[in-house]
Amino acid sequence: MKKDYVLLATVFVMLIGFASCGNKSQKTTGGATEQRQSSALEVDSLLANADSLVGKEVTVEGVCTHICKHGGRKIFLMGSDDTQTIRIESGKLEKFDQKCVNSVVSVTGTLVEDRIDEAYLQKWEAQIKARNAEKNGNDEEGCSTEKNARGETDNTPEGRIADFRAKIAKRKAKSGKEYLSFYYIKAFSYEIQQ
Repeated sequence: MKKDYVLLATVFVMLIGFASCGNKSQKTTGGATEQRQSSALEVDSLLANADSLVGKEVTVEGVCTHICKHGGRKIFLMGSDDTQTIRIESGKLEKFDQKCVNSVVSVTGTLVEDRIDEAYLQKWEAQIKARNAEKNGNDEEGCSTEKNARGETDNTPEGRIADFRAKIAKRKAKSGKEYLSFYYIKAFSYEIQQ
C-alpha cells in the first residue's frame, strides 16, 4: 500500500514537471541563469511596431545570421527574410558566444532608435572632408551585415549619404517625416535556443 502512494506521488510530480517544461527556458544574464516565461516577439513583429516600443524592455527571437568579428559585441537576428533584421549590442554582457551564429537566439534588452536626418548627414560629410584632407583614397565603411539591415546598396561613404538623402526625401513625401529610423537592442540577457 505504501508503495502505491510513493508511485502515485512520483507520477504526480513528473506530470507537473512535464506540464511546466514547455513554457520555460533558461536565460543568460552575465554569469547567472534564471527561469522565465517565453514571450518573445518575432523580429518582423518587433520591427513593425518598433516606433511604439522605443525605450521599452523587449524580448525578441530570431536566427542569428552574423556576429561581428571586432570583439563579438554585436549580433544580427533575422526574421522572415534578410530585409527583416535587427542589430543587437551586448552592452554590459561583454561579448556574444560564437555558438549564436546560425542558431535561434532570444534576446531581452531595451529597444533604441537611431535617427538619420540632414544634420546627421552634413556632419558625416564634414568628417569625410576632414579625413580626405589628411589622406587620399576612398575606403569602404561599415559592416556589410549592418548595411544590409539598413537597406544600403552603396559601399562608398558618398554613395551611402546620397542613398540616405533619397530615402529621407521619399519618406518625407510619403509620411512627412524628414528622417530615417533604424532600431537596435541594447541587450542585458540572451539565450541560445536548443
